[in-house]
Amino acid sequence: MTAMPSEDDSARSASVAHDPHDPSAVPAEWWERMAARIIDAVPFVVLYYILFVVFSALFGPADVIAAAAVDGARAHTSLPRLIAWLISGAAFAVYDVVLHSRYGRTLGKHVLRIRLIPAGGGVLTTAALAKRAAMLPGPMAAMDIAVLNLLAGVFLFVVGLFILVDKPSQQGLHDKVAGTMVVRRPR
Repeated sequence: MTAMPSEDDSARSASVAHDPHDPSAVPAEWWERMAARIIDAVPFVVLYYILFVVFSALFGPADVIAAAAVDGARAHTSLPRLIAWLISGAAFAVYDVVLHSRYGRTLGKHVLRIRLIPAGGGVLTTAALAKRAAMLPGPMAAMDIAVLNLLAGVFLFVVGLFILVDKPSQQGLHDKVAGTMVVRRPR
C-alpha cells in the first residue's frame, strides 16, 4: 500500500527539479520576499542580541548599556558585535541552505507560499544555495567595520534593488549569482 504524498513531499520534489517555463512559476512579489525574509530573520536577530550581550560581558565593559553612553565605548563593543554577527550570520546561512535544499523554501517562504527554484530548470545545488546564502550575512557583518560599513550598506541596497528592477523574473543579485528565482507556489 503506497501512502499519498503530503504537501511537504510534493513541495520537496518540486524544489529538486523544476521547469522554469512551467506556467505555475510566477515570480514572487518584492513584498512577499521581504515579509518572508523578516519572518526568517527574527530568531537570528534574537540570537545576535543574546550573543552580543554574552560577548560584551566577556570582552567589554560589565554594563553594556552604560558603556554605550561612555565616550570611546564603541571600541569596547565592536569586537562583541562582530563576533555576534559572524555567528548569527553563519547560523542564518546554514538555516537558509539546509531548508532550501531540503524543502525548496524556508519557514518564512512557507508562510508566504513562495519557494525557491533553479532559474534555468534542473536541480537546486548546495553550492548554488551556499553562494546565495553567503551574499547577505557577510555584508551585514561588515557593517560594523568602520571602513566597510558604507560599502556593505550600498551592496545590500543593490541586492534588494535588483528584485524591483529585474523584470520579469524579479531576481535579486543573490539569485542571479546562484542561478535561482523565488516564485509563488500554486494555490
